[in-house]
Amino acid sequence: MVDPDIETNQARLAADDQSHKVVDRLVFAALREQTRARRWRIGFTLFFIAYLIFVTFTLMTAGDDGFGVGGEPDGEKHTAVVKLSGLIAIGEKAGSEKIITGIKKAFEHEDTAGIVLEINSPGGSPVQSAYIFDEIMRLKKKHDSIPLYAVVTDIAASGGYFVASAADKIYVNKSSLVGSIGVRLDAFGFVDLMQKLGIERRLLTAGENKGLFDPFLPEQDAQKAHLQSMLDQVHGHFIDAVKQGRGDRLDQSQDIFSGLIWSGEQSLELGLADAYGTTRSVARELEAEQMVDFTPETDLLERIADRIGSSAGRSISQYLLGNYSIN
Repeated sequence: MVDPDIETNQARLAADDQSHKVVDRLVFAALREQTRARRWRIGFTLFFIAYLIFVTFTLMTAGDDGFGVGGEPDGEKHTAVVKLSGLIAIGEKAGSEKIITGIKKAFEHEDTAGIVLEINSPGGSPVQSAYIFDEIMRLKKKHDSIPLYAVVTDIAASGGYFVASAADKIYVNKSSLVGSIGVRLDAFGFVDLMQKLGIERRLLTAGENKGLFDPFLPEQDAQKAHLQSMLDQVHGHFIDAVKQGRGDRLDQSQDIFSGLIWSGEQSLELGLADAYGTTRSVARELEAEQMVDFTPETDLLERIADRIGSSAGRSISQYLLGNYSIN
């Protein structure tokens, strides 16, 4: 006869042994999972470092000489290209300092047959735009044997057209957007909303107009008139620059200066542009088909950030939108 205590002990030992086996399996599974996760982290880190090295090397080798399209000048006549793309503002790629630097270098290079200012900009600061316009006019007088042409890709509106009007000729595509010769000042008014919410605005100023156009205070006619006068002045500067650049080619219709935007096809009819063309077709007309990019490079870190950002943006958009496009 088997002792019940022995059976109980054997059962307990068997259960304990089974529990140990389960615990061992769980521990080993957790260790394997941690190892796998660590390998993924190491692999991803190494891949990211390799990608950074590749991007850095690519940007350094592409930007060391400062020349893009067509490479460095080789002693033959070339068409110099300066790209004005994006918002015209301080600190941006299309800021006056960068664009003027590129145009100045293009004019001063001994092998430049002509310059193409390739514009794709919705505008920006009227001051920055005026800086570029004035410098182009000055350099054209100093280097009167070198023509400067503007080629509009998608858009040259507002400040973008301000700059374009300094060119000897403006080339567009039929579907380019051109014009918007006007000035704007944006603001919001929250007075009624604050009253509904029971919010009281408290503002102390030294100077009765220091709270000019405060969105939380009622609009004052005198202040509005002052701002409108200021906008009209800046608009007048814009109009004068366009007339100076375009001369008698302009249709004198007042609609041109009303802030309306026009298609490339309409811009030809109104004298806002001269012909259809691209950067390459202008280079052919100049008989200098080698194109050299004089657009100043951004600093290395900024280029790396832009490259990573654009790559990430493309990946995200492809993931979210697939091959969606507008035809």
